Amino acid sequence: MSTLSLLSKAATGIQPDRPPYYTLTWRQKQLLLTLSQQPTTLPLLALESEQLLADCLERSPVHLVKLAPDLGEAALALWADACAKVNKPAYLRVPSTPALPKKQNHLKWRLKRLIDWSAAVALLLVVGPLMLGLSFLILFQSPGPIFFSQWRVGERGKLFQILKFRTMITGAELYHHQVMGQQAGLHKCENDPRVTPIGRWMRKYSLDELPQLINVLRGEMSLVGPRPWALYDAVRLSPAVRQRLNALPGITGIWQVTGRSHLRDLDDVNRVDLRYLGTWSLRQDFKILLLTVPKVLSGFGAF
Repeated sequence: MSTLSLLSKAATGIQPDRPPYYTLTWRQKQLLLTLSQQPTTLPLLALESEQLLADCLERSPVHLVKLAPDLGEAALALWADACAKVNKPAYLRVPSTPALPKKQNHLKWRLKRLIDWSAAVALLLVVGPLMLGLSFLILFQSPGPIFFSQWRVGERGKLFQILKFRTMITGAELYHHQVMGQQAGLHKCENDPRVTPIGRWMRKYSLDELPQLINVLRGEMSLVGPRPWALYDAVRLSPAVRQRLNALPGITGIWQVTGRSHLRDLDDVNRVDLRYLGTWSLRQDFKILLLTVPKVLSGFGAF
């Protein structure tokens, strides 16, 4: 195991009084990245671009990268993008938890995953024409790509690209923090000016989430599970609830059918998910799926 410090000027996307110092630790072909308060006497490497970082990772024997949450959203996205370029997985470092369905009942969990895959295939065949129609509407309404992808935290902290129909103007992510400001809870805005007219309609009935069935087929998501946190939300979770980030996220879940319209506190949402994980059962998942249907048709809490 070896350790050295890394100085990155571009990693955070901001200009602090002094650039942050990072500590890189190699352990069993894993690269662990954490913040460091003080530089070492070893030479520092300035990473000026995502491509330079990707080139370094490609030449290294590292198999995967683990990133500390306190690195910040911009640095996490930079490393995730670089890892994706060289096909090496990136993980958010999160504390382990025994309260996971996969650990509680392995056989029932395997059955759940089989149901996920089978249902995702069937649903894609059924809603395929609808998805095609939505694709044309998006193209005609607003210039830009049909799909929107974003880094989310998946099982055991693994970062993955969630797929959605694009409901905002092109480049909307650049204005995210301007729109949300210092909002403490979930970064959701009822009158978000970036949302297109067709996007607002799709969001009301959760149609923008249909492409997530592809994430289910990839094994990155389940039909039912905790909310898949975006990086800007994940970095603001308190250490007391970060173990929830070990769970496989779902398209729908207990929060979506019970607290979507009023429960916005990040830690409270995670506590709801932790209770769900602690009492998980296939019967409960089936109940959540049944409750999802009327919530979607009524546009419950969606914007």
